[in-house]
Amino acid sequence: MNVGRAKEIVESADMFNVTYEGAPVIIQHVDEKSKMARVYFRKSPEEERDVPVLNLIEE
Repeated sequence: MNVGRAKEIVESADMFNVTYEGAPVIIQHVDEKSKMARVYFRKSPEEERDVPVLNLIEE
């Protein structure tokens, strides 16, 4: 995924199917400079992680 699309998803009120390493995630924030996204896993919302935007897949 690219940074622009990740930001669109964050700003949208709609839910999108996005995965990281095969696990469904919710994108909370995107840092354009570092090209990293703050995500949490749908099955375990307490588990937050910073991941490369390029590793996010929109399904």
